[in-house]
Amino acid sequence: MTSMIARLLLLGLVLNVLRADAADQREQPPISKMVSLAPHLTELAFVAGAGDRIVGTVEYSDRPSAARAIPRVGNAFLLDYERLLALSPDVVLAWDTGTPKQAIQRVRELGLRVEVFSTPRIQDVAAELRRLGRLAGTEHIAEQAARRYEEQIKALRVEYRERPTITVFVQINDRPLYTVNRQQIISEIVALCGGQNVFADLNELAPAIGEEAVIAANPDAIISTDDSVPDPMSRWRKWSSMKAVQANNVFSLSSDDLTRPTTQLVEGARATCKALDTARAHLKRLKQRP
Repeated sequence: MTSMIARLLLLGLVLNVLRADAADQREQPPISKMVSLAPHLTELAFVAGAGDRIVGTVEYSDRPSAARAIPRVGNAFLLDYERLLALSPDVVLAWDTGTPKQAIQRVRELGLRVEVFSTPRIQDVAAELRRLGRLAGTEHIAEQAARRYEEQIKALRVEYRERPTITVFVQINDRPLYTVNRQQIISEIVALCGGQNVFADLNELAPAIGEEAVIAANPDAIISTDDSVPDPMSRWRKWSSMKAVQANNVFSLSSDDLTRPTTQLVEGARATCKALDTARAHLKRLKQRP
């Protein structure tokens, strides 16, 4: 009997602690001041209805236009910790693969709360939007944006799922030449559009690649996201034996729309799917030539 009473008393204690924790979470006020350490997190905060909570951000945070007026605390790799502290943020938003681990650790050592966000896949954008909404107390706005994004991505998947497979070389940098493997979000977008990344199986997320390897892979199409190159065909035109060159299938697409994991990925995906459909038409005409 004594043992049973002790167990009941212990259970009651545990339940009281759990209720107290739940109450604390419910009573925790929304975040009013945030600093973002990645341009895409700044953009997502605005989409989630929390743009007015961002009191500091890093260089290249230029979307939406209102983000350009936010004070800078350095760039993704070199932070001004004094300026960061002076802003007295309630939370600092960091990117797991873009913010250096030592920078995250340093911010925590300064006594600031850090929330680390991860967006390696297309669907993660919606999840992190909802998370930002919970942080800022703008759940309704964030939920609407997340659902709209998910519906648009789903519609694209349905529209392009029956397209004939087309092989693609993704060129994210011209000189030196860099590409992406299957784990990078651009590769996932290419797959959504019925494309097959010719370097999907490489180990590195964004490996350097030799020109000879691209020629050997002989892709049906080349997608360049290097905004500094106005005419990506100029690099490949001399390799007239390549299918992508023969069919005039070298396309330049917006880097920001394809590399920033925000709701703008929908526009990047639409542009990619449109380019690959054009490539298919070019290849069909090429085969019909006498």
